[in-house]
Amino acid sequence: MLAQQLINGLSVGGIYALLSTGYALIYSLLGFSNWAHGEVAMLGAYIAVMSVITAKLPFVASLALALAGAALISLVNEKFFYRHIRNNNSPTMFLMIAAMGLSTTYKNLIVVLVGPKFKYFPQILPFESLGFWGINIGVLDIFSIIVSLAAIVLLDVLIYHTKFGLGIRGCASDSVTAELLGVNVNRYILIVFLLAGGLAGCAGVLLGMKYTVYPSLGNTALKAFIASVFGGLGSIRGAIMGAFMIGILETLVSAYVSSGLRDLFTFGLLIAILLIRPEGLLGKSVEQKS
Repeated sequence: MLAQQLINGLSVGGIYALLSTGYALIYSLLGFSNWAHGEVAMLGAYIAVMSVITAKLPFVASLALALAGAALISLVNEKFFYRHIRNNNSPTMFLMIAAMGLSTTYKNLIVVLVGPKFKYFPQILPFESLGFWGINIGVLDIFSIIVSLAAIVLLDVLIYHTKFGLGIRGCASDSVTAELLGVNVNRYILIVFLLAGGLAGCAGVLLGMKYTVYPSLGNTALKAFIASVFGGLGSIRGAIMGAFMIGILETLVSAYVSSGLRDLFTFGLLIAILLIRPEGLLGKSVEQKS
């Protein structure tokens, strides 16, 4: 049933949205794609699953630890790595290279410290589905949609309806002018990395619950990056729109065409967007910040 697949797509798209907004936030301020963002999500998933199965903490406490831990890791990436590169006035490409290095480091660190084997969350939510108007929706999908939408709405309110969000948008528009006006741009950048990391940690936990937790879990963030390109690099609302569209597209392709062709359609869409409308649906410019 089409409605059933659309619900499944919303569940996946919500997780992508948590990741794609992080890409958009960081790109809007620094003008580079943070390739270590997926590994922040992966580390958040490991913090949660190890807290549950090893430390025997309640799931809510483990989720809180995952969000805080992922936010802290994201902050460390900015404060101790990216900021030094920026202070040296290095090309933006150096930031991307550093992010790739961090990505590989975190993957290998997990393999060394925890091992390469898959980790599984114990049963936290009931396995059964709930029926609505002839549509069966898994409890985990409902949980994922609710958590994702709640986080996305809170982020949208923060960015577009608060003085703090105005500061972020001002720094994103013209960081040099903002600094001349006395705005502490580095402070806003740190907070953005904290926000992006927390959202990534939440996404990592939801991915781990839906599938499993493993060292390459962060590769899933590539789909979220495609969503941010689709919506427009640097556009938060565009990233959200793109994420839900990608999630629904993948689900429909898997259900009605072939699950083996899902990635082909997704990456084919990326190529098409770059050729036809490189600024994305809601993006204003694809010029790289210097």
